[in-house]
Amino acid sequence: MARKAKKKKSGIRIFAIFLLTVIIAALFYIALGNHQILEKENDVTPDSSDDRTAPVSSLKIELDPSVAVSSDQLNSTNAILIRLKDRTILMQKNSEEKIYPASLTKMMTAIVAIENLPDLEKEITLTNSTFQGLYEADASMAGFQPGEQVRAIDLLYGVMLRSGAECCIALADQIAGSEQNFVKIMNQRAAGLDMDDTHFENSTGLHSENHYTTVKDLAVLLCYALQNDIFREVFTSSHHFTRPTNVHPDGITFYSTMFEDLNNQNITGGEILGGKTGYTNEAGLCLASLAKVGKQEYILISAGAKGDHYTEQYNITDALAVYNSIGK
Repeated sequence: MARKAKKKKSGIRIFAIFLLTVIIAALFYIALGNHQILEKENDVTPDSSDDRTAPVSSLKIELDPSVAVSSDQLNSTNAILIRLKDRTILMQKNSEEKIYPASLTKMMTAIVAIENLPDLEKEITLTNSTFQGLYEADASMAGFQPGEQVRAIDLLYGVMLRSGAECCIALADQIAGSEQNFVKIMNQRAAGLDMDDTHFENSTGLHSENHYTTVKDLAVLLCYALQNDIFREVFTSSHHFTRPTNVHPDGITFYSTMFEDLNNQNITGGEILGGKTGYTNEAGLCLASLAKVGKQEYILISAGAKGDHYTEQYNITDALAVYNSIGK
C-alpha cells in the first residue's frame, strides 16, 4: 500500500510539473508574439521622400514667405498653392469660400471612373441618350458620335484633355447605369476625403446652384487623385491618340486644353507638368495644375478669374505668376 501511495504521489507530481511547463511555455510564446507585432508596427515608417505618404484628407498651413507673389495680385478670386510632398498650404486666397467648379468637376469624374472600371480596354458604346441635353447646354465635347464604340481609356483622355461631356456621361452610364447614380458615388468619394464643403449634381461641371465646392477641397481631391498612376498619366499628358473606332477609322487626336492655353509658355527653373481647365459664366476661368519647381512638386487650384475662352486666359497667367514666384 505504501508503495502504491508513493507511486500515486509521484505520478501527480510529474503531471503537475508537466502542466506547469506547458503553461509557462504558452505564456512565453504569447509574450514573444506580442513583442514581434509591436516591432513590426514600430518598423512601419513612411518614406519621407515619397510624395504620396501624407494623409490626403488633411492639409497643413505654412504660409511661405518664399512665395513672392501676393494673393492680392492674382486675377483669380480663389486660389490655393500646395507643396505636394507634405500637403502643406503655402499660399491661399479665399480657399474655403464656396465656388462653382465648372469642368474641374471632371477630376472627380475621372478618378471615380478609374477606381470603378476593372478593364480600361473595354469598349463602351455611346448611345443617343449619352448626348441628350449636352448640345443644348453648350457643353464642351471631345468629338465622339452616337453609336461609336470607344475604349474606356480613350474616354478618360476625352474627359481630361478635351473636357468632353459625352465621355463623362458614357463612363457614368457604364459604371452606375445612369449619371444620377454615378454622382452618388462622386459624393461618397468626396465625403470619404473629408471634402465637407463640396456637393456634386452632375459629372460634367455644367452649372447648377447645388453643384459647388472650394479650392481647398479641390486641392484635397487632386492630392488624392495624383496618387493613382493612371490618373497622373492622363492628367500630365499633352496629347493622346485614340484607337480607331467604327466611326473614326483613323481615331481622334486629343490635345490638352491647358497646354493649348499655356501656348508654349513655362516657368523659370521648372515645368508645368499637367492640368485641367474649367470655365462657365458663373465659375469664371478655373485651373487645377501640377508643376515641378526645383526638386519639389506643387499643385495650384484657382477659380473665379475674369474673362472667357476668347479673352486672355487669366487662370494661366495666375499659374505662371505663382509658380515663377516660388523661392524668389
